[in-house]
Amino acid sequence: MQLERTFRESLLELHGADEARAITRAAFREILGKDPLQVDAQAMLTTIQCTRAREVLKRLAAGEPLQYIIGSVEFYGLKLRVDASVLIPRPETEELVDLVVRAQAVAPARIFDICTGSGCIALALIKAFPQALATGCDISEVALDVARSNGAATGLEVTWNNCDALGAGLNALFTAERTEGRTLVVSNPPYVPQQDKATMEPHVLLHEPHLALFVENADPHLFYRAIAQAFAPVAGLEDELWFEAHHLHAPATAEVVRTEGFSRMELLQDLSGNPRFIRARK
Repeated sequence: MQLERTFRESLLELHGADEARAITRAAFREILGKDPLQVDAQAMLTTIQCTRAREVLKRLAAGEPLQYIIGSVEFYGLKLRVDASVLIPRPETEELVDLVVRAQAVAPARIFDICTGSGCIALALIKAFPQALATGCDISEVALDVARSNGAATGLEVTWNNCDALGAGLNALFTAERTEGRTLVVSNPPYVPQQDKATMEPHVLLHEPHLALFVENADPHLFYRAIAQAFAPVAGLEDELWFEAHHLHAPATAEVVRTEGFSRMELLQDLSGNPRFIRARK
């Protein structure tokens, strides 16, 4: 399709060849309702499809992420709504969920997703462990609105809670909702130092919520320390605390979590070989 080629070529300068190709394929999958590789190269788009393609390209050329334009993202087998009030879930976060799921010899009874955003972690985990009780927490009420809509759309049951991960309410939540069986606490909290703004891609910096991205330069481990402190007093020996972390700070972050009472510590690599994930137990 000529329009598909034009679309891809228009994105080359902004994204490079590989990413432009991937974005184009994903965009046309949404526009056509099927993978463009399944469509005859000589096929003609309808007027509505052409108009939609041009609208999408205009927004992409202005730097807006495709996931926000089409309003959804695929995450661990779930199609989830996303908009500018929540982070776009990254492949590394899917890796985190997969590591958590595969590490459980015994299914958890309780799951907490702290700084839940779109609810992607909580929903993926409750899909994997449907007998558990799950809670997703976030300080942003607009993010929780997105999470609630994703819970309703997927038919997965999660309790959504407005909670400041840096406040006293988190420990109260862990204490009040103790149940028999193992507890998992999982979090992908804000971890990008403010100083990193200068080197970030514009489509991230200009469109994704800074509340969910950034921490002050002086303490990039702030959220990890607070969550570990809140969970440590009630955590049992079989309970687990999992984090996604900044690959440049992950070893130091793991030490911060260790000092809060989690002596059994694993620092795990992502698929690119970077230290990224923390599994902590008492």
